[in-house]
Amino acid sequence: MAERKVVAITGAAGGLGPTVVRAFREAGAAVALAGRSRDRLVELLDSLRVPADERLASGVDLGDPQAADAWAAQVKKRFGEVSAVIHLVGGYTAGTAIGELKLEDWDSIQRMLVRTTLCVLRAFAAPVREARGRFLAVTSPKTQAPTAKSALYAASKAASDALVLAFADELRGSGATANLIVVDSIGAPQPGKYGKATPPEEIAAAMLFLCSDAAATINGARIPLTGRDV
Repeated sequence: MAERKVVAITGAAGGLGPTVVRAFREAGAAVALAGRSRDRLVELLDSLRVPADERLASGVDLGDPQAADAWAAQVKKRFGEVSAVIHLVGGYTAGTAIGELKLEDWDSIQRMLVRTTLCVLRAFAAPVREARGRFLAVTSPKTQAPTAKSALYAASKAASDALVLAFADELRGSGATANLIVVDSIGAPQPGKYGKATPPEEIAAAMLFLCSDAAATINGARIPLTGRDV
C-alpha cells in the first residue's frame, strides 16, 4: 500500500481474522477491529504491537443495526475515512436433513450470517463509497451447490452473498468495489481429510490484492480460492 489505509475488520478474533489483521498491518494499514470480545481483540493488537494511533478495538454485536452504525461512526471519527471493510463474521452448522430442521436453528444462523452482513453493509455503505473503497466477504461453494444436510448454512450464506453482490451493483462507476472470496475450508491441506483447504495466508494475500489499486476494476466477483485436493 502506497499510503496508509484504514481497514475495518469484523470477526477479527476468529479463525481467519488474526492472519488478515497481520497481513494488513504488515502492509502499513491502520486497523479497526470488531468482535464479540473486545479483550480478545486488544490481545491480538498487543501481540502485533500495533501503536495506539493506528488501532481501534470494539466489542460489538454486529447483528444490532444501532450498534453496527455506532461502530462505523466511531471508525470514521477516529481515522477520517474507511478504505476497506473485511467482513469475517461466520459460523457453520450442518448434519441435519430437511425434514428434521428446527426453525430456531435457522433463526440462529440467519442472524449470524445474514443479519450481520446486512447491518455491516448498511453501516459502511456511505463510507466505502466516499473513499472509493473496498468491501470483502468470505463465502462457500455450497451457496451455489448445496450438499445434503447443509441447507441452513447454504441458504444463509447465499442470502449474505446476495447482499454483497447487490451492493457491488450499486457501486458500479463509483470507483468503490465489493467482492466475495470463495473457500471450501480454511487451513493447511491435510491428507485424509474431506474437501479442500486454503491456507489463511493465501486468503489474506488475495484480500490485499483486492484492496489494492491494481484491483480497481474487479467488482461483483466471486473469486475462487477453493484450495487444493487433499
